[in-house]
Amino acid sequence: TFLFLVLMAVLSPAMAQQMLNPDRDKPLEITADQTLEWHRNKQQYIARGNVIAKQGTVSIMADTLTADYRETAASSFEIYRLTAAGNVKIISQGNTAYGENAVYDVDRSVAVMTGNNLRLTSPDQNVTARESFEYWVAEGRLSAIGAAHVTRGQDTLAADRISAIFKDGAQGGRRIESLRADGHVTITTPTETLTGHKGLYLASTNTAELTGDVAIRRGPNVLEGDRAEVNLTTNVSKMHGGAGDTGRVRGVFYPGSEDTSRKQAIQPATPAPENTGTYTPRLLGQ
Repeated sequence: TFLFLVLMAVLSPAMAQQMLNPDRDKPLEITADQTLEWHRNKQQYIARGNVIAKQGTVSIMADTLTADYRETAASSFEIYRLTAAGNVKIISQGNTAYGENAVYDVDRSVAVMTGNNLRLTSPDQNVTARESFEYWVAEGRLSAIGAAHVTRGQDTLAADRISAIFKDGAQGGRRIESLRADGHVTITTPTETLTGHKGLYLASTNTAELTGDVAIRRGPNVLEGDRAEVNLTTNVSKMHGGAGDTGRVRGVFYPGSEDTSRKQAIQPATPAPENTGTYTPRLLGQ
């Protein structure tokens, strides 16, 4: 039997202001294929079997869903936490996050997802992580922790931790506005590999900035410095050195390392005057 529960009647206006997404005045609906249990002493509802919890444009799906509630002056049934287990999916604004388990903190409007095969898919990128996702559903923010990867077309960003901010697209849905990467940062394009300690990507300009022991490699050729500015559309990169006499940039180029169709791909510009720490190479598209 398909069980259906609409909690609208027991949700106070205060509760509605804390729920899953911007549609905070909408009712929360929980449906399940098998059973719905009300544990009065524990102040819990437990739904089992292909569970779907939906409010407005946000849905949480799982094998089992536990809703913890508390009694307040305004309501006897103020749900403050949703715990999902087994084949969890969170769908919001065109993005779908997958995991084995999730805990949604209603007061903070954040879901923490764990388990194998953590991933988030959206119209223009995919995000994966090994340890956990911290997903601010209403705000459109995501932190991917542990061997995190973001794939956009042919470009990949990898780091120990990646934080993404989404914005509403003109055609609906959410798209990445910016990415911040920390620890063992690597950007891979069809022609180059860029590495550093920290990275910042801005979708509006399709540019990235890397800092800390930065290297740009194309075949055996390498550019090294303290900070790099990279335009992923034009393939123009600018490398900067650090402060002081030791903060010089370095480029090593191997003649004949590319075939004739690519031999003009790397054109180093004239180095800046000594000790300025600035060197501007151009990495041109094919």
